[in-house]
Amino acid sequence: MAAPSRIALISSSYYPHFGGVEEHVRHVARGLLERGHPVEVWTVDRGDGLTDELIEGCRVRYLPTPLPARSARSLGRYLLASPQAILAWLRAYRQFRPDLLHVQCFGPNGVYGQALGLVMRTPMIVTSHGETFADEHGVFDRSQLLRAALRSAARRATLTACSSIVAKDLQTRFGAKIVHIIPNGVDPHGEDDGKAVTPVRTGGTHVIMGAGRLVHQKGFDLLLKAAAQAHHTPEIWLVGDGAEREKLETLARDLGVDHQVRFMGRRTAAEVQTLMAGADAVVVPSREEAFGIVVLEAWANGTPVLATHRGGPGDLITHGVDGILVDPHDTVPFADAIDQLLDAPEKAQQLSDAGRETVKSYTWSRVTNDYSQLYARLRRKG
Repeated sequence: MAAPSRIALISSSYYPHFGGVEEHVRHVARGLLERGHPVEVWTVDRGDGLTDELIEGCRVRYLPTPLPARSARSLGRYLLASPQAILAWLRAYRQFRPDLLHVQCFGPNGVYGQALGLVMRTPMIVTSHGETFADEHGVFDRSQLLRAALRSAARRATLTACSSIVAKDLQTRFGAKIVHIIPNGVDPHGEDDGKAVTPVRTGGTHVIMGAGRLVHQKGFDLLLKAAAQAHHTPEIWLVGDGAEREKLETLARDLGVDHQVRFMGRRTAAEVQTLMAGADAVVVPSREEAFGIVVLEAWANGTPVLATHRGGPGDLITHGVDGILVDPHDTVPFADAIDQLLDAPEKAQQLSDAGRETVKSYTWSRVTNDYSQLYARLRRKG
């Protein structure tokens, strides 16, 4: 059995913020600790006034990550802030003494993690969650520094990606050679935070549900357009919040489907699971999806899935067996797929049953095991 490795998980974001990356790192940290690996999470200090703390038995450090920009004022701020930031990262390293640095979702955290790894001659792993193309702010399109830093990391570090589309982007745009695909996971038993809600339907109609950030890339406008052309008039539960909410509300009115749409806002993990279990189908209409953890969550809750074929869901779903894949831009076939799913409850049940079997391969235990094996190989090479 390989000796335990001291792992610094260097995450772009973490508690008290919530999202796919945060949940991924949380479960990985928990799994590594259970396997006897000393683990710390180092994450970006967003100026929230947070101090280092123990969260679920794992020390979390909030570290400053100022980066230079082109304007003189920004450069001046960076020159003033960078010495303190560098000292904070060096202090974290000296106190924990990690064997491996594992960057999760490359951003300013990756720039500092890479510099630290070079100075301290510590092996580094970079895991991409699709931030290079799925970031709503297009940060890699705007930042020459981030692009250059990730290209450098692609030459020096061991790379993993959550899906084949993410791996391909690392290879074609950032010069990566070998990229190990380690997917996301899901808790097959769900999580109970004591705040689960009972979904209430109006009019006893069908319900289709979308969950995620209300941003352009997630394609919820495409879902509304397809729903407007479908023969069925299901309720549409949109769970999440974001910059596009007002536009989506306006679009729903313009399309005449506003009476069908319920904007649920942000919900806890337990609430999302309850809502999924109460829906007839979960729809993932993203213009491009890095992975599609919503697919796993729907399967775990026994709900059939209709998802985009643009990106990660194509790695997960076998079309017609455990889900349905569509091009969300092609509105008419998208609407037809909604109708077919709601017209055929027996077929929907078959998809649901198959999804329950498929999701058994996507556990957090599997994810942690894959990382642990990678760590052991890097330790042997080092």
